[in-house]
Formats: sequence, C-alpha cells, structure tokens
Amino acid sequence: MSKKPSANNISLYCGMLAVSLMSSITVQAGTATDEVMVVTASQTKHPELTAPASVSYITREELDKLAVSDVAEAVRTLPGININPGTTYGRNEIKIRGLDSDYTLLLVNGRRINSRDALTSAYGNDFDLSSIPMSAIDRIEIIRGPMSSLYGADALGGVVNVILRQPSDNTQANIGYQYDGPTEGSGGDTHRWDLYASGSLIPNTLQGNLIIEQSLRDAWRTDKSLNPETDILEERDKLNIFTTLKWLITDQQDMDIELLYSQDDRDADWNNWGRAVTNIQKLDRINAAFIHNGYWSQFDSRFRYSYENADLEDDSELNGAVGDISQTNHIVDGQLSGYLGSHLLTGGAEYSVTELDNNLTLVNGNVSYNRSALYIQDEFEIGGLAITLGGRFDDHEIYGGEFSPRIYTVYSLTDNWVVKGGIGKAFKAPSLNQYSKDYAVLACRGACTVVGNPDLKAETAVSYELATSYQTDYWGGSLTLFNNDIKDMIQAERWDRVATELSYFNVDEAQVRGIETMAWVDITDSLSLSGNYMYTDATDETTNKTLTLTPKHTANIQVSWQPIDTLSTYLAYQYTGTQYLRTDKKSAAYNTLDLGAQYEVIKNLKLKLGMTNLTDEERDDVATSYDYIMKSRSIYAGISYDYQ
Repeated sequence: MSKKPSANNISLYCGMLAVSLMSSITVQAGTATDEVMVVTASQTKHPELTAPASVSYITREELDKLAVSDVAEAVRTLPGININPGTTYGRNEIKIRGLDSDYTLLLVNGRRINSRDALTSAYGNDFDLSSIPMSAIDRIEIIRGPMSSLYGADALGGVVNVILRQPSDNTQANIGYQYDGPTEGSGGDTHRWDLYASGSLIPNTLQGNLIIEQSLRDAWRTDKSLNPETDILEERDKLNIFTTLKWLITDQQDMDIELLYSQDDRDADWNNWGRAVTNIQKLDRINAAFIHNGYWSQFDSRFRYSYENADLEDDSELNGAVGDISQTNHIVDGQLSGYLGSHLLTGGAEYSVTELDNNLTLVNGNVSYNRSALYIQDEFEIGGLAITLGGRFDDHEIYGGEFSPRIYTVYSLTDNWVVKGGIGKAFKAPSLNQYSKDYAVLACRGACTVVGNPDLKAETAVSYELATSYQTDYWGGSLTLFNNDIKDMIQAERWDRVATELSYFNVDEAQVRGIETMAWVDITDSLSLSGNYMYTDATDETTNKTLTLTPKHTANIQVSWQPIDTLSTYLAYQYTGTQYLRTDKKSAAYNTLDLGAQYEVIKNLKLKLGMTNLTDEERDDVATSYDYIMKSRSIYAGISYDYQ
C-alpha cells in the first residue's frame, strides 16, 4: 500500500521550494521572453510578471492536451484554485483562495455571463461554466483577489475571464472528437464533437468564425454510493454554438457581433434520504453582444451592448410542479483608455437590468432590478515603482451606493524580479433569492424552503496581498501572502431536520488568509517541472469555526516531457487537504494522479490518450455519506485535425 503524503510534508516541501527559489534569485541571470500579455488585471495589456494583480492563465495549446469538458476542469490545477462540488452529481464550482463560487465573477471576453438568479448560486455557476464551448477558447485568465474596483459586485474573491478565439484573415478549420469513460460502475461515458472554422468573408472588411460543440454524457452509477439505484453523475446533453462577425470599418474602427447559443439538458435520479427522485432540468440560453472598438490617436474607446436570456424548465419530483423560469439580462457599458502625460487613464460606465420570471419561487411570479456604475483607473510610474489607483462606484436599486477603491504597486528589482502588492475594498450585494421575501427555494431534499431575508446587509471586504515573482526563459516562481477581512458574510441557515422554513443571515466577521507559492523549471529542452501550493485559513470569526468546503492545503505538481517534436506527455498530481463538509463534519484529504499524451500522427492530425484518477482514489466515509463521491479511474481518447 502506498503511503499518502501528509499535509505537513507537502507544506514543508513547498516552503523549502519557495526558500530555495528566493535564495537563488541573486545568482541567476536571464531575461523572460515570449511573454503572454494579460488584460483582465487592469483592462490594459501587461506581461504576467508585472501585471497589477496575481494572475495566472491557461492557453489554447495547453487546453488541447487535456481531457476537460468545461472551464472548471480546465483551471483546476492553477494556483489559488479549488474545484469543489457545489452540489453532488457532478456539478462543480470554482473557488478562488477559499471563497465560494458566489465570490467568483465569470466573464466571457470581459463581459458578465450570469444565470444565477434563475438557478440559484451553485446551479448557476455550473450551468454558466458549461455554456462556454471549450473549442472556442483562446485562453483563460484568472485574477486571484478582489477586483470590485473594475468589475463591481461578485468580484470579491477573484475573476475568471474566458477569452474566445477571434476571427482570422486566413482560412482555418478544426474538427475533433473526444471520448471519456470511467472503468468502474455503470454508464458515465462522454462523447464530445467539435467543429471550428474561421476566415475572411470579405477581404480586408469582414471576418467571421463558427464553433459548434456537442457533448453527450450518460448518467454514472457505482456501488460506492449509499444508494446504488441513484446517479452519482447526472446524464447531461450539451450543445453550444458560437459565432463572431468582425467588421473592419476603417484602420481606426471595428465592430464585433458575438452570438452564443447553448442548450444544456440534465437528467438524474437523486438520492433523497434513501429514495430515488427524478430531477430533470433543461436550459436554453442566448447570449448576444454588439461591440464597437475605436483606436484613436489619443485614446481607445469601447462601446458595448450585451443581451442574455436563460430559459429553464425545472421538472423535479420534489417541486410539486414543473418550473417555467426565465432570466433576462441587459447590459450597456462604455470605456475610454488613453495617456494623459505619463498617466494611463481608464474609465467607464455601466448600466444593467435583470428581469426574472419564476412560477416556483416568486410569490408574484416576476421581479426586476437594475444596477449602474462608474469607474476610473490611473496607471503611472515613479522611478521603478508602477502604481495602479482605481475606484468604482456601484448603485444597486435595492442596496444603494457602494464605493470600491484599490491601490496596487509593482516594483521591479530587475528585469526578471518584482515585488508587488496592494490593498482593495470589495463588496457583494445579496442575490435576489437571498434578499427578496417573495423568493422561496425548495431545499432540505424537499422537506423545507429557504426564503429571502430583506434585512440582509451587503457583504464588504478589505483585502491585502504581498507577493514576489521571478521569471526567466527557463525557470520562475512566486510567493504570495493574502488576507481577506469580510464583514457581514452571508450564510444560509443549516437544516436541523425539523424546521420547515430556513433563511439567510449575516456573519459579523470572517477572515480568509493564506499563502500561495508556485515554481516551474525547464530541466532540459524537452523536460519541465511545475508545481503550486496553497495554504488557506478560512474562519468564521464570530463562532471561531472553519468555513465549509475549504481545504486548508491544496497542491499540484506536473511533469511534462516532449521527447520528439510530434509527441508530448504529462503526469499530473493533485492533493486536496482535509475540509469540513458541514460545520461539524470533517472529510479526509485525497489525491489524484493523471497521465496523458498527445501525438501528431501526420501533419495536422493529432491523437491524444490518457487516464484520470490513475490510482482509483476514493473519498472517505464522511464524504460518501453526503454523496460526494469522486469519479473512478477513467480513460480518455481523442482525435483532431487542423486545416490551415
């Protein structure tokens, strides 16, 4: 029997790695090249090393080598990220630095995508993530830490910005297929097809692309469940169609029209205290955006209108009726960015309206609310010190005005070594289901309802971070300390198996603090090693209890080997430490090991093959008792062809 590494050993190893990294800085030389320019940290372009925030990203090339079905799976090994089931049955949520998915803002090309009012928090996060076709992604940028000064509410924990592939002048196309299936239990097979095409429709005037992706997954059952007659992974059929038209008006202007259609059908037999109940949800979503970009002599401009409609048919045995739910979001925003002397100024305004119809949860059947915001940011340098000052004022129809300031500094000790850090205030207004007394959600597996609390206060947080990063052509690393002091954190009452009505309440004070460290090294031209580690201390300061679903220790290590130009392989290890599933129920740590390879058989024809959860790791009895069961060892295989 193999011995699992303890949390203490991992912490010690990563700490030694960070110390070794920092002590080596003074004797190493080199200049980082081939830098990816990130935009989410300030809405202006910066190299990752000097960006005014803690940034990580994953590229199109890296995604092609993995077996991932949505954005959550794509980013799960990045620093500061923890993917926990928001519910069982395979619905995931992205947690950044120990904060729930409610505090993670999801953007697509810099604009919000959000159906949480229709689906409630955990469901909405997973459905939103699944609506983005993986084959449409150019890269994903993650900002770890609050960004309310630019993006407003919901960015208290961080931002996930999915940047989609843009149309090209040259004709390009790709077609691919991928299979994934568990080796234990029954069902669970996933088949995914995707098609990508891009090119010029009118030379030098009109470009376009089209991405079609369909994924079919059977429900998965296993004897590991307390009720083997229920599903661990729900049946899920997805269809995503994305298209962009880019009109090159002049050298100084262009206009984009983006359209995303998503169909997401789920079907599962859920375990309801030993009894199987059928849960069927069918979501149709349309996202559209019209964007005008101007590149003028003194400044750049952007004007954008975004429309989103999500229609949900919610048919569960526990509902007592079929839900007919619709959420519509309208967002208009504009932004200017340019230099005034040595100051790079960025400012903008935003106005949004959300409309919700829900025959199951809203007493009056429908409700609407609006938000507006103004923001400004100033980037300038004093000597080797780059300073970013920003602030945003949000006006919520229900919760009034809130100002979120931020200051962030980056000091370049050398071309390769920076020290950076900052302080910012963030806020999050309660969601509709949390504050509206007319909103009542069925919960407790059908035994109670959770109603809104109109006396809730908005959450606010003051966050600090201090980091140092070093980067050359062949190795790099970083060490970050972070602290979030949160006031009036919103929590849901826990069911005592007696009450028939629950609600939400504010926790006076909560603190989430921790350490992140990461490092990578190209051992040879063909062999590289990378790893990251995060320690998180998340505490309800009122009760002195640890916040739930927040592992204290998470770690990732990956070895990548490319023995020849046409073959690349990787071996990835992930450790998730102990965590409380309920305030008094602690689940043990677990590990996963993944193995994969990609081979170019002939020019532009690629095969990939691999295995996830290689050791067939299982979670403990505490997790199993709440139906948190990890997918067994699984095999994946894929084929793709590029035309250029």
